Amino acid sequence: MASVFHPLFSAYILLLLPLVAAQSSAGDIRPSTFIEATDDANPWLSSSNHFALGFHQLENKDQFLLAIWYYKIPNRTIVWYANGDKPAPRRSKVELTADQGLVLTDPNGLLIWRSDFATGEVAFATMNDTGNFVVYSDSESLWESFNNPTDTLLPTQVIDRGGLLSSRHKENNFSKGRFQFRLLPDGNAVLNSINLESNFTYVAYYISGTYDQQNSSNSGFQVRLDQDGSFYVLRGNNQTHSLSVGDEAPSADYHYRATLNFDGVLTLSSYPKNTGSSRNWSVVKTIPDNICTTNFAELGSGTCGFNSICTLKPDKRPECKCPPGYSLSDANEEYGNCQADFMQGCAADAQNSSQDLYKLVELQNTDWPTSDYERINPCSVNDCKAYCLQDCLCIVAVYNENGCWKKSLPLPYGRQDTQVTSISFLKVRKDNFAHKTPPTMPDKKGNQNSLIILISVLLGSSVFVNFLLVGILCMGSFFLYQKKISRNQRNKTIIQSSLRYFNYEEMEDATNGFKEELGRGSFGIVYKGVIDTDSQHQTGVAVKKLDRVVQDTDKEFRTEVSVIAQTHHRNLVKLLGYCDESQHRMLVYEYLSNGTLASFLFGDIKPSWNQRTEIAVGIARGLCYLHEECSPQIIHCDIKPQNILLDDYYEARISDFGLSKLLGTDQSFTNTNIRGTKGYVAPEWFKTVPVSVKVDVYSFGVLLLEIICCRRNVAMDVGEVEREILTDWACDCFLEGAVDALVDSDAEALSDKMKLERFVMAALWCIQEDISFRPTMKKVLLMLEGIIQVPAPPFTSPLTSHSCQI
Repeated sequence: MASVFHPLFSAYILLLLPLVAAQSSAGDIRPSTFIEATDDANPWLSSSNHFALGFHQLENKDQFLLAIWYYKIPNRTIVWYANGDKPAPRRSKVELTADQGLVLTDPNGLLIWRSDFATGEVAFATMNDTGNFVVYSDSESLWESFNNPTDTLLPTQVIDRGGLLSSRHKENNFSKGRFQFRLLPDGNAVLNSINLESNFTYVAYYISGTYDQQNSSNSGFQVRLDQDGSFYVLRGNNQTHSLSVGDEAPSADYHYRATLNFDGVLTLSSYPKNTGSSRNWSVVKTIPDNICTTNFAELGSGTCGFNSICTLKPDKRPECKCPPGYSLSDANEEYGNCQADFMQGCAADAQNSSQDLYKLVELQNTDWPTSDYERINPCSVNDCKAYCLQDCLCIVAVYNENGCWKKSLPLPYGRQDTQVTSISFLKVRKDNFAHKTPPTMPDKKGNQNSLIILISVLLGSSVFVNFLLVGILCMGSFFLYQKKISRNQRNKTIIQSSLRYFNYEEMEDATNGFKEELGRGSFGIVYKGVIDTDSQHQTGVAVKKLDRVVQDTDKEFRTEVSVIAQTHHRNLVKLLGYCDESQHRMLVYEYLSNGTLASFLFGDIKPSWNQRTEIAVGIARGLCYLHEECSPQIIHCDIKPQNILLDDYYEARISDFGLSKLLGTDQSFTNTNIRGTKGYVAPEWFKTVPVSVKVDVYSFGVLLLEIICCRRNVAMDVGEVEREILTDWACDCFLEGAVDALVDSDAEALSDKMKLERFVMAALWCIQEDISFRPTMKKVLLMLEGIIQVPAPPFTSPLTSHSCQI
C-alpha cells in the first residue's frame, strides 16, 4: 500500500524523535537548567508538587543547603541533602550538566559537590513524587538520590547490604553526626556510634538479629520502607523481619519516613495526607525503644556527652542535661560534654577534709552504668555515701540492691528513668565553703636575723669550737636531708600508685600468721586475710606473698605495683595495697567469695550454659581492656582457669598479673623467657619469634573451649584417646559437623546451637598456630557478642598437626 504521509510530515516526526526519547514529561529538567542560591529561589518540583529539590537557607542566612523536602507539608521536612559538611555561600549555583549531572558550585565557580556516576551523557533529570531525584541518559538512570541516602529513608527506597544512613550533627546542623544505621554484609541491621575524628565504628547498640548462621542465604539482604509504613528487613527466603511494630497500624493514608536523628534514635514517623497545616509528624516507632537505658557497650559517650544525664521525652527522644554543679563544656552543644564547675581530685583536696569541701547530691532513679572502679558489697546506703565522701578519687557513688559502686571521671551513659532502680550520690563542692588558712610559713626576714646572730656567736668562739659546731650542723643537716628524701620517695610511691601501704607486721596480723592458704601461683602463695577499712568496718582480702625473691621477681613486683594500680575494669581483680619491707614483698587484692573459675567449671555440679557464656564474654572484655585500652598495654601471659576469679554474682575477674609483660605505646611485641602454664602456652613461646598480645588470644581460645565443654584441656580419664586433648578433639568435632558432642547432654547449650557454634568457631580462631590468623581480643569479643559474623576457621591438610590449621 502506498504511503499517504507527506514528506515534510515525515521529516517533522524524525525531528521530534530525540525529544520524545530524552524527555518523559514537561516537568523534566534539561541540561543547562540551574537554580541560584537566593532568598526567593524557586525549587524544582515533582509532578504533583509533593517534593522539591532546591536551596534550603541555614541559620546563617548567607549559607545554603542543596536539599530535597516535602513541599506541601509546613515546617519544612528535609529528607535528603548534598553538602551538609560544606554549606554553599549565597549566589552559589546548582546546575544540571550534560557530562556530570548535578553540579553545585560557589559564586566563583569552584566545585562544592556533584552527583557521581561512571559514564554516560545526561539527557534529563526528574524530581519524582516518591522523593527520588533521578538523572537519566537516553536509556537508563545514571544517578539517584535514593541510592545515595543521607539520614532519611522514604517509602519505596531500599538499603542494600553495605548501605547506611548517617545522622546529622544537630537538628539544624547538617554536617556529619555521630550515629549510623547500617545493613551489614552478614544481613544484620545495626545502629552504632562512631568517633568523628577517626571514623572508628563503635560496637552496635541495636542489632536486628537477621543473620541466619545456619543458612546465610536466608539472612537479611535489604531494609525496606513500604508505602503503607511497613518498615522491615527482607530476608533471602522472602520472609520479613519487622522493624516498625508500634502503636499505629500501617496505612496508605499517611506519608511515612524513617529518619536517623542526630541523637541516635531511628524514628519511623507518619503525617496524614489529607489534613490542615496545624498537624505535626507523629512517632510510630523508635529504635531503640528507650535510648537512655540502652547499653552503648564500652566506648563512646552514648547519646549524651560525658558526665551528662539522659532523660526520655514524651516523643521518645532524649533530653540531655548536666548534673548539679556541672555545666556544658561548650554552651552551644546541648548534647555535648559536661564539666565540673569546681576544682576536684586528690591534688585539689590534699589540704582539706572531704567533709568540709563536699556535699552529696542525691539523684533518684539515676545511674552511670560504667566507669566504676570499686564495688562494695554488702553495704548500707549511709556507708556508701561515706565511702565516696572520704575517697578523693570518687566522683559519684551509685547504690542499688547489688551494693555500692564508686565511679570516677569521665562518666558515660548517664541515665535517669523510672526503669533505673539505682540511687546516685554526686559529690559537689559546698556553696559556702571557705578554704582553710594555710599553715604559717616561716618569715624569711626572721630567718635572716637568726642567721646573723648565729654567725656572730660563732665568730666570737674559738677556732676548735667553731669547727666542732660546723661539723655537728653539717652531719645533722645530712641525716635530716636523707630522712626527708626517703620519706618523699615513699610518699611519692604511695601517691602515684593510690594504694595502701602495709608493713610486714600488719600483713601477719591480717592473715592470722599466714594461716589460711587460698592457692599457689607461679611466684608465691595466696593467703586469706582481713583488713580494717575504718574504725568500724573490715573487708576480706587475698594476700599474695612472693616466696622467691630473685632479681626477676623484684622486677615483676615493681611492675605490678606501679601498673596494676592504674588498671580499673569490672573484669579485673582490684589491687588494694602492697607490702615492701626488707625481703618481704606482698600484694593485697580484693577477696572474691566464689573462688576460681577452675573450681567452678570442674566441680561436681555443672554450671549453666548461660553462666558459662557470660563468664567467657567477661574474660574477653577484661583482656580487651588490657590489650587495647591500657597505657602501657599489658600482656597477661598466664591466662588459665586458676587465674580467673568469680565475684558474688559470678562475674569473671582476671587476676595475677605477676607474669605480665608491659608494652610501650610504640611496641607491638616483646622478647622474653617462656612464661605461662603448660596446655595454655602459645606455640610461638617455643620459637625464636617475638611474643605479642596474641599469646593471650591463644590461651583464651583454650580456656574458652574448657568453658564450653566444662572439662580440662588435657583429660586422660575420658576413655577415648582422640578426646584426651581438648583442642584436637574440638577441631575434629567441628570438621565433622558434630559440635553437639562437645557439650554432651547439655540441653541448654544444645537449644542455643547458633551461639554454641559461634563460640566454638571463635575459640578455633584463637588457637590458630599462625599468629597472623588469630584475631585480636577486640574482634574475639565482637564475635562472642554476635556483633560480627564468625567465618569458618581456615584449614590445611588433615595430615598436619591439630592446631586448627588442620
